[in-house]
Parts: sequence; structure tokens; C-alpha cells
Amino acid sequence: MEGASFGAGRAGAALDPVSFARRPQTLLRVASWVFSIAVFGPIVNEGYVNTDSGPELRCVFNGNAGACRFGVALGLGAFLACAAFLLLDVRFQQISSVRDRRRAVLLDLGFSGLWSFLWFVGFCFLTNQWQRTAPGLATTQAGDAARAAIAFSFFSILSWVALTVKALQRFRLGTDMSLFATEQLSTGASQAYPGYPVGSGVEGTETYQSPPFTETLDTSPKGYQVPAY
Repeated sequence: MEGASFGAGRAGAALDPVSFARRPQTLLRVASWVFSIAVFGPIVNEGYVNTDSGPELRCVFNGNAGACRFGVALGLGAFLACAAFLLLDVRFQQISSVRDRRRAVLLDLGFSGLWSFLWFVGFCFLTNQWQRTAPGLATTQAGDAARAAIAFSFFSILSWVALTVKALQRFRLGTDMSLFATEQLSTGASQAYPGYPVGSGVEGTETYQSPPFTETLDTSPKGYQVPAY
């Protein structure tokens, strides 16, 4: 976008909902938001099953409660972050300070990169624990939920990496200073310098007669004789 600052136009400009909804960044945030629900939702609903020896609940991922807690925390954090950053994208056009825009983009870049790494760790962790899970009736019943959490963890890696790349592109775009230069040039070209008012004591060039000290000085004045010694 010409004259843009970190991927957005001038502050205070009207936001077009249709163009905003079609932006790749908006679509990626919505996709990441849906993927996060698909991760922590199945774990919360079906991730804890009864043991074969009693009514005690255990995590479906090899009985490791840390795996279930990590998946829920990771998905819930991504869910809240996607909602917050989506709201920031809506309000980004209204931010007039270039410094504040830069901080917002840096926050997006850092968080997206961090969550991409955490999703990768979570995917590897859940996959490893599921492979070590012993087969059983309870495991079979909750198998679909476990596989769904693992699959959408992988999809979340891709979506958050894409968000990181988009934030990096916005940061590299920075501020297009040609916008401000064009405004200054157009303002200066459209305004003429005012002339001196009449009677201000400064006369125009038309009333000027002759420059001072231009007459040839007579080096030998009349009536003056050089004395003889």
C-alpha cells in the first residue's frame, strides 16, 4: 500500500469490513482461532478417561496429566491471543503514532514466533505420549479426540508460522516516508509567498533607481594642485 505505515494507511481512515475480512492476516487469525478450539476442546471434553481398575480419571495421553494440561493451556492461550490480536488489527488503522504501530507489530511478531515454537513442542509432546499409550477400551473411546488434538496442533504450527511471516513483512515494510514528503511538497507548491504590503517601508524593485556607489570618483578634484617640494 502506497503511503502506508506498517501495512496500514493513514490514521483515522475508514475501515472497509469486506477488504479487512479478505486480508490474508485476518483469515490466518480466524483459522488459528478455530484450530485452537479444536485442540483444547476435545482434550477438555474427552481427554480424561476412566482407568480399567477403577473410576479414577486419567489423561488419555499415556496417563500423563501434564500432556493434557499443556494441550489445554496452549490451545486456550492461542484462543485468547487470536481474539486480542484480531481486535488490535481492527484498531490498528486508528493508531496515529508510528512508534505505537511499530510496538504493536513487534508484539505480534514476537508472540507469533513464540507460539509457533510452542505448537511445535506441543505437537511432538502429544504425539510421543499417544504412541506410548497402551491400548484399551477407554483409550479406544477417546482415540478420536486425541488424534484430533494432535492433527490440529500440526495445523496450528503452519498457521502461526504464516502469521509470523506476515508480521515480519509488516515490520520490514515499516513507514513509507514518501507520504509525508508528498504532503509537504504539495502544500509548499500550492502556497505562494506573500509580497510586502504597501506602505510597509520596503519598496519593490520597480522603484529602485540606481545602485549606490556606481559613479566614477574623480581622483583629481578641480582647483587642487599638487604642491612641489
